[in-house]
Amino acid sequence: MNVAIRTKTAVTRARGDAAPIESPQASSALVAALNTLLADMFSLYLKTKNFHWHVSGPHFRDYHLLFDEQATQIVETTDAIAERVRKIHGRTVHSIGHVARLQRLKDNDQAVVAPQAMLLELMADNRALGAWLHEAHRICDEVGDVASASLIEIWIDEADKRAWFLHEASRAA
Repeated sequence: MNVAIRTKTAVTRARGDAAPIESPQASSALVAALNTLLADMFSLYLKTKNFHWHVSGPHFRDYHLLFDEQATQIVETTDAIAERVRKIHGRTVHSIGHVARLQRLKDNDQAVVAPQAMLLELMADNRALGAWLHEAHRICDEVGDVASASLIEIWIDEADKRAWFLHEASRAA
């Protein structure tokens, strides 16, 4: 990084402005990636909550609590993503329709889903989300947004942990 960019970055950080993104195209790419992640998070939140509401069977209590804990973590992340988008001067998703247009995770509209299938589907969704978070992290690296990259690293770890818990819960005794 040259001295002029470092100086601009230092001034930007000192003023508390947004991350030092070098061009409108870079900002646009990062905002788009974060908004798509936001849509995926909303989708995953709703699916996790759906499974929380409809789980049944001998492990009802354990799965019910697991899904609720994971849904809470996911919805908290949505706010952090949206706030980050605003900090870098972007606009966030603004409707259910907008979320539906951006989301990559598939909805599950089945009336009845077996608990084992719930665990496996959420595990796969969290793994996919982790891969997409890695893609967004690469964009942060390309545009020099260390703050967004740092947050994404936390969200990757959370997605990995959710997938791990779901994997362990889905294993046969």
